Amino acid sequence: QVQLVESGGGLVQAGGSLRLSCVVSGGTLSSYRMGWFRQAPGKEREFVGSINRGGITAYADSVKGRFTISRDNAKNMVYLQMNMLKAEDTAVYYCVATTKLLLTTNRNEYDYWGQGTQVTVSS
Repeated sequence: QVQLVESGGGLVQAGGSLRLSCVVSGGTLSSYRMGWFRQAPGKEREFVGSINRGGITAYADSVKGRFTISRDNAKNMVYLQMNMLKAEDTAVYYCVATTKLLLTTNRNEYDYWGQGTQVTVSS
């Protein structure tokens, strides 16, 4: 069974940076398209970005140019580098994985989810 565990969340001032990490176990990372979702209080869980098996990335418009997803298959790690953080980026961030090859922003098409890590951006 594939398990995802996120780390790296915390409190940061607006304009600052954080890097989230996700360690994957129970499966071969190179077999999965990976991604990140987030959920702010009182809001729906939303797509942040995704990286395919070849390293090609896609992002939500709200984070494009500020967030970067990367993966290290040898270490079974996925990262979300977040720069120029804004108060509206405050949310619980989830690492996700899917065996689907094509890009999807639909949360229901991601098979595996981490437990989430809290990111709080103070303005």
